[in-house]
Amino acid sequence: MKRAVAAEAVGSFFLFATVVGSGIMAETLAGGNVAVALLANSLATGAILFVLIAMLGPVSGAHFNPAVTLVAALGRSIAPQTALLFVAAQLAGGIAGVWSAHLMFDLPIWQFSQHARTGTGQWAGEFVATFGLILTIAGTVRHRPEWIAPAVALYIAAAYWFTSSTSFANPAITVARSLSDSFAGIAPVDVALFVAAQLAGAAAGWLLGRWLFAADAADGIDDAAGRR
Repeated sequence: MKRAVAAEAVGSFFLFATVVGSGIMAETLAGGNVAVALLANSLATGAILFVLIAMLGPVSGAHFNPAVTLVAALGRSIAPQTALLFVAAQLAGGIAGVWSAHLMFDLPIWQFSQHARTGTGQWAGEFVATFGLILTIAGTVRHRPEWIAPAVALYIAAAYWFTSSTSFANPAITVARSLSDSFAGIAPVDVALFVAAQLAGAAAGWLLGRWLFAADAADGIDDAAGRR
């Protein structure tokens, strides 16, 4: 259990540091070209997701996301107490990752985002992004478990582009990104509705996955990249 919780913290640290750090680097080098900055941000995020799931999946299941942990708990793959520890580790490790990105780029460590992300289109984007993520995990676990790392990495890289919100799809990273006034940030006032849309999308993805891929598919999300 200690190793599993530590894996969630370490994985969230590197994932969140990558999202924010690559956003800062991309914005600096892109010369105002937002499309180029988003491309760099999405490629870096997809790449680190592949690495982290492959590396830490056998230890914790490689959630790095409270929405994924919630679905695992709903499917009784993990106990509620374990789920709470995972979420705490994801938040703590992830926020530390954001702060480390600020430190590496000589920015103030403590800051709040002023990047407004609100409105029906943004909320719909987060619902769709999280819905698709959970469905991707459920289907891949059921039919191609060895493909879970590339499937999730490629889905998130794609979702950066086909969703209006650039696919946060993760309540913990939404909270952490509110603490970064950078390319990847989100204003704190917009966090609650983003998280609500993500949790709704996760629940819908879990329900459809149970029916579409058979009842045990979504229940096995905790074993997405390997068993503890």
